[in-house]
Amino acid sequence: MPLSPDQRAEIDAQRASPKPTLRAVSEGMEAHLYHAHEVLDHGFVRVIDYMGDDAAIVQAARVSYGAGTKHVSNDEGLIRYLMRHWHSTPFEMCEIKLHVKLPVFVARQWIRHRTANVNEYSARYSILDREFYIPAPEQLAAQSVVNNQGRGEVLTGEEAARVLEMLKRDANTAYDHYESMLSQEGQQGLARELARMNLPANIYTQWYWKVDLHNLFHFLRLRADAHAQYEIRVYADAICKVVADWVPIAFGAFEDYRMGGATLSGKAIDCVRRMLKGEAVTQETSGMSKGEWREFMGVVNSPE
Repeated sequence: MPLSPDQRAEIDAQRASPKPTLRAVSEGMEAHLYHAHEVLDHGFVRVIDYMGDDAAIVQAARVSYGAGTKHVSNDEGLIRYLMRHWHSTPFEMCEIKLHVKLPVFVARQWIRHRTANVNEYSARYSILDREFYIPAPEQLAAQSVVNNQGRGEVLTGEEAARVLEMLKRDANTAYDHYESMLSQEGQQGLARELARMNLPANIYTQWYWKVDLHNLFHFLRLRADAHAQYEIRVYADAICKVVADWVPIAFGAFEDYRMGGATLSGKAIDCVRRMLKGEAVTQETSGMSKGEWREFMGVVNSPE
């Protein structure tokens, strides 16, 4: 169950008591406040608070314009200019605070983005719930034969059943031992901070995660990408839907220039220019390595 009864009651009470404010608000984001977007089998993402909107990005950028500099005539044009030229500070004027429930192994990937403020549920103080991420059958895949950190073909039949059974059995056995080690009536028990070390990496944790829009876009560019691990990508996809409602102009520019765009090296640009002149360019004449050439071809060739 993604939300506990207490959490759902708290959210319902907060949504039932809206408060007036003089600060700028994003109507799109207001609809997301305190609403839990379910992810995976027990996880969720929900917006706790936010600051700023598209107008805040424009406002911050125009403060830096000195007398005599050229003003961009419209907000969308300015935001797209800022995104196109990799400006960062104006986007840092917007912030978002999320409450996320996620498997521990996903949290370990997520925490690599060190430009946010994080406060995680304490298993030294509280007892973790018996909730584990168990992949759906279509997510049980073998190791990729071409990518050392990716997935290959989906497991089927007896192999899939065997793996699912082991995942469920091992997780529940570990939790049974966790419970039996804790202090209970009639036994002294092991401290919670020690008992937790026996828990599996697919158990769920929770945290508050606060980040500015510039660094959130960096997170989404990496984690909402098709090459990202599925279990973190679905969280990034859920956040993308929220951000698209929060700052639609900035998110549109982000989709265009970051998610849908590509960065070319000097050698790659030179190859494009030579190709436009009608020259037959090969990997051997490009000056690129085989890996660079393969990625370059993936950009310039039409998708099948």
